[in-house]
Amino acid sequence: MPIRGLIFDKDGTLFDFRRTWSAWSAALLEDLAPGDPARQNEMAAAIGFCRETLDFRALSPVIAGTPAEVAALLLPFLPGQQMAPLVDRMNRLAEDVPLAEVVPLAPLLRDLIARGYVLGVATNDAEAPARAHLSRSGISGFFDFVAGCDSGFGAKPAAGQLRAFCRATGLVPEEVAMIGDSTHDLHAAEAAGMTAVAVLTGIATETDLAPVADVVLRDIGGLPEWLSLK
Repeated sequence: MPIRGLIFDKDGTLFDFRRTWSAWSAALLEDLAPGDPARQNEMAAAIGFCRETLDFRALSPVIAGTPAEVAALLLPFLPGQQMAPLVDRMNRLAEDVPLAEVVPLAPLLRDLIARGYVLGVATNDAEAPARAHLSRSGISGFFDFVAGCDSGFGAKPAAGQLRAFCRATGLVPEEVAMIGDSTHDLHAAEAAGMTAVAVLTGIATETDLAPVADVVLRDIGGLPEWLSLK
């Protein structure tokens, strides 16, 4: 069955992960423990982030986890802080992160739509900052569906967001490719019955992703050529 729909992860797929989320992580730690580098380092270790190199461990929950999962790891270092206000604080900071497109997004997405593909976004970020990022980059109008971890469909690696994309567009899973930079994305694709397309613009390597991907591309700029072969 030919592919007619493409659903993208956001961070590490549409936007370069390190260049976007390193700045957010450093700013968050400073916001939570101003002037206290020792506590900042403790929290950084808990979420798999290195303040000195501004990089992430391969299994950092910041990469593919939800804001609530990251907040749960930070709370032990923040006496008196509650989960909901912390997540809200994180999401507000996330709306203003610097965005680094992996390739020029508007021309690519415009071309994919011209070829007849229906586009969506499924992210483990919250929906509000996700929509803010798409809007700030001038690409929100290209997507028929956007879901975050708090949109009511669950979070990856479960398939709820991907199944909701199918319901919203009238497509069946066999007609859809999920494009992402983490095993969470690829396992969600497998659970939904979609084609799993891995890209190498996140933290995970080809060795990490190839065993659970149907194809591995350097970045989403390779989609038109790959799709032309389908």
